[in-house]
Amino acid sequence: VQLQASGGGSVQAGGSLRLSCAVSGTLFSGAYIGWYRRAPGKERELVATIYRGGTANYADSVKGRFTISRDNAKSLVHLQMNSLRPEDTAVYYCNLGRVDALGSYFTTNYWGQGTLVTVSS
Repeated sequence: VQLQASGGGSVQAGGSLRLSCAVSGTLFSGAYIGWYRRAPGKERELVATIYRGGTANYADSVKGRFTISRDNAKSLVHLQMNSLRPEDTAVYYCNLGRVDALGSYFTTNYWGQGTLVTVSS
């Protein structure tokens, strides 16, 4: 299994970026994918997840600004980030996760390499 994240860059506050995660080596249509980020000096935090049926969940800090989507034909997951803030500055990682019987998302050891997002004020 491999995940490759891309699309990071530097933008000013209020700008937009779209991250992509290319997934290979697994049945993508059945995959649960999450985006996480780690800001300098902070713990890794969940940004958004998308389940195999397309159900999306978001951290409160990004609701209304970020949109996660999936393209099953291309085995891609996108994270559209709008109205970016300096506090969104972080390395963003995608993860191939699993879901328990209650529908809760858990990470696995399958991570993309990370892509840096820098938002200046």
